[in-house]
Amino acid sequence: MAQWIDVCSVDDLQPDSGVCALVEGAQVAIFWMPETEAKVYAVGNYDPFGNANVLSRGLIGDIGGQPVVASPLYKQHYNLQTGVCLEDESVKIPVYAIRIDNGSVQVDLSSLPQDREPAL
Repeated sequence: MAQWIDVCSVDDLQPDSGVCALVEGAQVAIFWMPETEAKVYAVGNYDPFGNANVLSRGLIGDIGGQPVVASPLYKQHYNLQTGVCLEDESVKIPVYAIRIDNGSVQVDLSSLPQDREPAL
């Protein structure tokens, strides 16, 4: 069952850009693409190739109709819906359930890793 938690206001998001939010100890990269049907995506902020929490600073767009973020470090592209790396499909980043409800951006706590550290 979904456990939605408010993360920020939709006013805190920048169109076609990313922000990072600490959600129950997990760094979540949130991307708002107002021109797409889903509009908002959430993935883990950790770039497994660059070994750094930087994906929220990546460029977003679409490749072959798939919404993607390009890592700012080594430029791998990650599908924002599945988390799969387009250049190496054996690599995948976490994808989290997210929605906008009454102007509030919410993440489903049940979609976060169960072994996460508690927020400080």
